[in-house]
Amino acid sequence: MEFIKPGTHIDFIGRRKIAYVFSLFMIAATIALLVWRGGPNYGVDFSGGLLIQVKLDQKRTPAEIKTALESLGLQDSVVQEFGEEAELEYLIRVRKMDLDLSGLSEKVQSALEAQFGTPADIRRVEMVGPKVGEDLRQKALFALFYTILIIAIYISGRFELKWLMSGVMAVTLIFIVYVASIFGVSVTWLIILALLVSLGMCWFMNLKYALGAIIALIHDVAITIGAFALTDREISLAIIAAILTIAGYSLNDTIIVFDRIRENLRRFKRRPLGETINTSINETLSRTILTSSTTLVVVVALFILGGGVIHDFAFALLVGIGVGTYSSIFVASPVLLLWEGRARGKTKGAQVQSK
Repeated sequence: MEFIKPGTHIDFIGRRKIAYVFSLFMIAATIALLVWRGGPNYGVDFSGGLLIQVKLDQKRTPAEIKTALESLGLQDSVVQEFGEEAELEYLIRVRKMDLDLSGLSEKVQSALEAQFGTPADIRRVEMVGPKVGEDLRQKALFALFYTILIIAIYISGRFELKWLMSGVMAVTLIFIVYVASIFGVSVTWLIILALLVSLGMCWFMNLKYALGAIIALIHDVAITIGAFALTDREISLAIIAAILTIAGYSLNDTIIVFDRIRENLRRFKRRPLGETINTSINETLSRTILTSSTTLVVVVALFILGGGVIHDFAFALLVGIGVGTYSSIFVASPVLLLWEGRARGKTKGAQVQSK
């Protein structure tokens, strides 16, 4: 099925500077939001706290449940509907770590019954300690880091047949992470350091496809986290799973475009690179629209009908798929053009020196 007629020529590359400004603005806004809020809004999974699952006899709003918990000092809790709507179950996330847990289940039950005048059933009460939360946060960040590392190795090996350089980059990164860990560098700074080293090595080792894919990936993840910061949503284990899914989706879309660029570079050797990239994006546009639209239909259905438990997960996918589709066209591919400009500058410099 083709949505775009053969021979269509939309000048995506000609609008790349507008896209650069838009992307830079979005990433700068994300950084500013995170700085203003003091970092990502980690959920109980990562920051530690208490999870209380309750079943009520009637449907209640989160605001009503918070009001009922005011007498226990839990009015700042996060309340979500849990399971099917007809089940009337709610998940209460409490971030306080200094709670007296003895008899807490009975106190919550009494507070809800006193407020609503109907029986309340406490299904479970689970405590996530700060150490467990920190361990989970570190493992989640390492999962993101190793995803980006493996992507860099795969892309550079597959598209540029530079498996040896990819191996050198992997060993170097693992060594840097190991040394930084010895000096007690936090996981967040460790990943930032590793990303900067990855980008620098891709640049100096001429791994242009890997560079484009990594920049697009960082772009997608950053904007998704920015959307969460803007809407004050929590980063939980489910959201990390969503971000890893977005990484896979973004990579898949980028590889399709890169594959066509590589094919067209062999076919049209004398054509300017910008024109070849533009032709390749137009040739894969039907597939991109078809894949994105069908995926979005499913994700929108999950977002609207999936209930409170997967609402944030669906929101992350919704943002990630939109941004991932945009970045494969306006971020990953133009990096190749920037690369050619760098190579051309080097050649001119060498010619000037030889004269």
